[in-house]
Amino acid sequence: MNPKIEALTGGFAEPVHHAQSVFRMMMDCLSRPGTIQSILPQIEPPKPLGVAAGAIALTLLDHDTPVWLTPGLARSAVAEWIGFHTGAPLTREKSEARFAFAEAGASFSSFGLFATGTQEYPDRSTTIVLEVASLDKGPALMLSGPGIRHSAAIAPLGLPEMFLRQWADNRAHFPRGVDVVLTAGHQMLGLPRTCKITPKEV
Repeated sequence: MNPKIEALTGGFAEPVHHAQSVFRMMMDCLSRPGTIQSILPQIEPPKPLGVAAGAIALTLLDHDTPVWLTPGLARSAVAEWIGFHTGAPLTREKSEARFAFAEAGASFSSFGLFATGTQEYPDRSTTIVLEVASLDKGPALMLSGPGIRHSAAIAPLGLPEMFLRQWADNRAHFPRGVDVVLTAGHQMLGLPRTCKITPKEV
């Protein structure tokens, strides 16, 4: 498809209803870490942006929401698609972004380069939407913390190599820090900064 046409199509068929549905799913994922939700609205964001990641963008981005994209996404039709459907301004400064999107295989040098909020306003931070190959076919990891009864197991496939170390560093700054939403195709899984992630013991 022509990139120009691709940027103008593929949004929500029923914007208000679909945005409300996706918003509830995302809040459920973040309040109950380890819970996998599947996006129902049929949208077609430009590749390499996944369906769940695209639905999150359509739901939460607007003209007052700076967004950062990895170089791979910024070079694709995704940038124009987000601009057309949401009006959100793109920023090259990670520290200015309220949301950041990364395609599968992308990596981050540090979560600390993004906005981590302040002690008084910890919510003024970046939410990172990170695409992975799968949410249930990778090495088992254990989650613990608020919203989790005892512990919860997840098995994302395709996390960046340094993810667990970066996540430990992120938690050390609580209540400041970033929140992460993992996406894989139509599915999403929330990782709020409050949860602890450790490899599952064999």
